[in-house]
Amino acid sequence: MTDGISDVSADVVGVLTQRIEARFDMGMDQLKAAVAAAPTANRDATDVVKWHGLLVEAQSVLERAEDDLLAALQTQPSEVDDPTMGFAHRVNAAVTARDGRAMVVRWLLDPDAAGKKDLAAQRLARLRPRTGPAVQTSAPNRPAGTAAPASAWRSARSAR
Repeated sequence: MTDGISDVSADVVGVLTQRIEARFDMGMDQLKAAVAAAPTANRDATDVVKWHGLLVEAQSVLERAEDDLLAALQTQPSEVDDPTMGFAHRVNAAVTARDGRAMVVRWLLDPDAAGKKDLAAQRLARLRPRTGPAVQTSAPNRPAGTAAPASAWRSARSAR
């Protein structure tokens, strides 16, 4: 690859962190603090910090999945059982999530990336000031095991 990340690189997060720090000319901790203090001051920085955090989280999930798979493989005889295959599938899913998030960070860091300079990107930029979803996207927080009141179901149906 030409972006500084080789196929065998185990430190995707480290490479992208260095690129972020170089792009914004400050360390990640400083950048996170600046974004936390003024999240709307630089939308590019806010987006990069958000996706970098998701990338770090995905890397952590991947490392735990790899550790679980390794522990399971060390207890296996010559054939791999179904639970161990489940660990292998978790590793594959975690790699996919991590790599997808890394691709987003790389796209955010590339000012000439596809989709950033065309007409659709200009239209999207005009719509961007919205700070949250237009409708609620998650269920309200309720203690586990408690049912939603009947009025909540009626209001949810009428909102559709």
